[in-house]
Amino acid sequence: MLKGIIAISGKPGLYKLLSHGKNSLIVENISTGKRMPAYTYEKVISLADISMYSDNGDVPLGDVLTSLYTVAEGKPVDVKALGGDAEIREYFAKVLPDFDRDRVYTTDIRKLFAWYNTLIAAGITEFKDGEIAEDKAAEAAEAADAEQVK
Repeated sequence: MLKGIIAISGKPGLYKLLSHGKNSLIVENISTGKRMPAYTYEKVISLADISMYSDNGDVPLGDVLTSLYTVAEGKPVDVKALGGDAEIREYFAKVLPDFDRDRVYTTDIRKLFAWYNTLIAAGITEFKDGEIAEDKAAEAAEAADAEQVK
């Protein structure tokens, strides 16, 4: 689900990728529904390509958002109610207990919470791509077939 949702550097909010133009992408703001072009010189990244540092390697953003959805019980996260940086990091430790405390900054966590709130407000609650699950299922089926052949 996150594959078609992008962030554009220097522009607030999240955008849904609608189409490809000649020298741009046609995107729609998730919050407002307003359509606009994103040009080739702008830094555009899909949320599916983002991961967070942890002590055991990188964790895909979809997994982090799914964990956050579970911890927050499907409700938006009120960052202001959490308080200061220490409280925000403490709350995030419930979401991703082994996050790398040296390389994950509080501003990164705040941005993650803002993105989560935007996605929840837009009705997006599935953060993992179904294709990945299908690929793993297909690989498991092939492995099972290979076992039967032996």
